[in-house]
Amino acid sequence: MGAPDAPHRTQRGGTAVTDADQSRDRIREDAVETALGKLDLDTKTRLLAGQDMWSLPALPGIGLGSLVMSDGPIGVRGVRWSADDPSVALPSPSALAASWDPGLARRAGRLLAQEARRKGVHVVLAPTVNLHRTPLGGRHFECYSEDPCLTGAIGAGYVNGVQDGGVGTTVKHFVANDAETERFTVDCVIAPRPLRELYLAPFEAIVAGARPWGVMTSYNRVNGTSMTENQYLVNEVLRGEWGFDGYNVSDWMAARSTTADILGGLDVAMPGPQTVYGPALAAAVRAGEVPEAAVDGAVRNVLRLAARAGLLDGAPAAVSEPPAELDGQALARELAVRGFVLVRNAGGALPFDPAAPRSVALSGAAARDARVLGGGSATVFPERVVSPLDGLTAALPEGALSYSVGADPSEEPVPADKGFELRAVCRDASGTVLGEGGLPSGQVQWIGDDLPEGATYETMASIEVTGTFVPRESGEHTFGTRGLGAFTLAVGGRTRWEGVQEMGGEADPFEAFFGAPRERARLFLTEGEPVEVSLTYQVPDMSALPLKAIMFSLLHLGPRLDPDELIAQAARAAREADTAVVVVATTDRVESEGYDRRDLTLPGRQDDLVRAVAAANPNTVVVVNAGSPVEMPWREDVAAILLTWFPGQEGGAALADVLLGHAEPGGRLPTTWPAALADAPVTEVIPTDGRLEYEEGLFIGYRAYEKHGVTPAYPFGHGLGYTDWAYESLEVTADTARVRLTNTGTRPGREVVQIYLAPVADAVPRPASWLAAFAGVAAGPGESVEVRIPLPARAFEIWDETAHGWRRIGGTYEVRASHSHADTRLSATLDL
Repeated sequence: MGAPDAPHRTQRGGTAVTDADQSRDRIREDAVETALGKLDLDTKTRLLAGQDMWSLPALPGIGLGSLVMSDGPIGVRGVRWSADDPSVALPSPSALAASWDPGLARRAGRLLAQEARRKGVHVVLAPTVNLHRTPLGGRHFECYSEDPCLTGAIGAGYVNGVQDGGVGTTVKHFVANDAETERFTVDCVIAPRPLRELYLAPFEAIVAGARPWGVMTSYNRVNGTSMTENQYLVNEVLRGEWGFDGYNVSDWMAARSTTADILGGLDVAMPGPQTVYGPALAAAVRAGEVPEAAVDGAVRNVLRLAARAGLLDGAPAAVSEPPAELDGQALARELAVRGFVLVRNAGGALPFDPAAPRSVALSGAAARDARVLGGGSATVFPERVVSPLDGLTAALPEGALSYSVGADPSEEPVPADKGFELRAVCRDASGTVLGEGGLPSGQVQWIGDDLPEGATYETMASIEVTGTFVPRESGEHTFGTRGLGAFTLAVGGRTRWEGVQEMGGEADPFEAFFGAPRERARLFLTEGEPVEVSLTYQVPDMSALPLKAIMFSLLHLGPRLDPDELIAQAARAAREADTAVVVVATTDRVESEGYDRRDLTLPGRQDDLVRAVAAANPNTVVVVNAGSPVEMPWREDVAAILLTWFPGQEGGAALADVLLGHAEPGGRLPTTWPAALADAPVTEVIPTDGRLEYEEGLFIGYRAYEKHGVTPAYPFGHGLGYTDWAYESLEVTADTARVRLTNTGTRPGREVVQIYLAPVADAVPRPASWLAAFAGVAAGPGESVEVRIPLPARAFEIWDETAHGWRRIGGTYEVRASHSHADTRLSATLDL
């Protein structure tokens, strides 16, 4: 008997699709149509409006469960923003992209799907695939790269991974949400070529390579039209040209027009229940302003999403059995290591020599209180955080490590954290406790129904953040508040301040709620002696608000010690040690959703700290704990620089692995790091009369540096490992590059082979070179490896504005096999 016929397979979303998969697709579509046929107009329009902050309504009559969404770039928050329900916190998206490994991104996605299932979430509101158009973008850390090829590949890996686990994704923010200033109203004016070749390209690649279940349209306008109303980009491009069959959800509160939004292809208006859909949409249909067929199309997309998630009776879920469970802590640590970028390593300062006794002087406030994630909606509460101090203390022999604060990146109060044990207690007007919950810090951020059990906006009169504080040092401690409303602050059983904070000139709610902190009281406290703390907030009447939210913070700042003396202490410790490690960082007042950056300088006296420590010890290693580029004026004066981004909850353990040589820093820069802000090709994030002109066209990132002849501090794709590679041969065809290389060092390692195209003589205006493809290879000492890298046809095409389509550009190309954009190892000529 012969072997049975293999099942027929096609390719979809980076995964082989069998006849059985296609059969389940047909069954789901039949179930969707059956369910749709049972719904009346009012029920259909109700389904398109959120029933609350995070979910769509269940419809038991058709066997439809309630679909739950949640933020999820680096961890799945769930429907409650609470320390009582902790989440695994992975490294920031910029760190994930620094791995240049779509397979690793897929594993990260599978872990997040596992987290989503644990929390009852069916769709994560991620990934963010807007580009690093400028280093001043406030959510730079939440996006992947300045390059659309790298962004699309990492984003597709992430989407495939999450959806491998039977959980949907929502690729965002479609499109051109590349900065935060006036993000609700700004009109991003972009010519057709850069719009297609840069900003739409990652979305297109993800639709083609991962078949995402959802897309989120952004707040902003593009070329005069709000994205929630953009018929051309949503209906004609996204759904028509690309064949996207998922649901389209608004960014929260972005939907503003009932008729224009539904005709523009917006399926779901979030959050609810007060939206432009629901009864308003039903009324528009009855008035003849909207055809019911448009509503049916939106409902069909929502039902398809529910069917894929296993929430519609009669429809098989897209995934019947999720992948094997992953160890969240282990993967978070691996991801951090793989994303760390070693940009400088003079004299082989890293890794530390395991054979030599070594004393290490660690300094920097961020070494003790690491920033592991960015600010805004990407925030989650991990069960544990390993700081650099924790990681090195555990890894080094007892007595080998000393620690000095050196310099603090924050010179103003921040949400109460280390040394605080806090809870939030909700009371009604009589003082009766309605509900309470734990807080990981002094920050309360409850949106929609994200409240402690038993509490409601209608019944709450006050919220008290209360607990104890055990000071880590003696001296004058500062307490403060952040947020809007009436507060009473008590420390040590006495009222220290009572008053009202009113709205300033902030245009963005995130800036209002998370903006400027206010000092309220100073008092002397003794190290190790507990003190009671309390901040009571009077809950205002929210009955008229479309979105109910409570956001405020109890703030704290430790004793203000003499900054010169702190730096001198760190320098003295460094002088007496074999190696000095300085951790520098940004703060959530520098990098966060809701506002853009003003500059690229490190806050506080951190630059002075690095200079002083480097002068005291030439073997100084600087660890940069930032989600996006910062200026490093001392970069030539230190032995090594390691970029750790926002490294997630296991960042300190990963740092110890890399410094001690247990693991190789695997990252390559996903974005160019300028020597100074003045060198950055695009720095304009402030609209003029509501318009932000993308005047640079195709020239952002490395494309612009090359055009203008500017040498950055570190080029796109740069990153050093712990071994060396010899590129030995390059063979190219119209669709493939084959590269052979050998690990010539003494340690195993991984190399990212980057393929750039450079037209020899160009008949059309284009960048001088661009990333076409890449692949990672691994080999042991002395081993050779050959990698075949497909060259996509799109890499040779431009968007023809006259023909309104893609056009292949023939001619002669130099194909470069490179270690970075500025480091070509081999090249070959290709004639098309």
